[in-house]
Amino acid sequence: MKLTLQCEQETDGRWIAEVPELPGVLAYGNTTAEAMARAEVLALRVIADRLEHGETQPLDLELHLPLAA
Repeated sequence: MKLTLQCEQETDGRWIAEVPELPGVLAYGNTTAEAMARAEVLALRVIADRLEHGETQPLDLELHLPLAA
């Protein structure tokens, strides 16, 4: 499974990061790094929860993170 972490700035100045392959995995931050870190942690929690509840099999994960500007 390949997971993509996308980040963009909202009109209010906050940054939002999401993992499109995992619906609902969105996180805000004051910086790109903060938003991306929060979204990454949330994505890993969602995957761990799915594994614990037998909803998915262990995955060969590949995270693609944008390069810092």
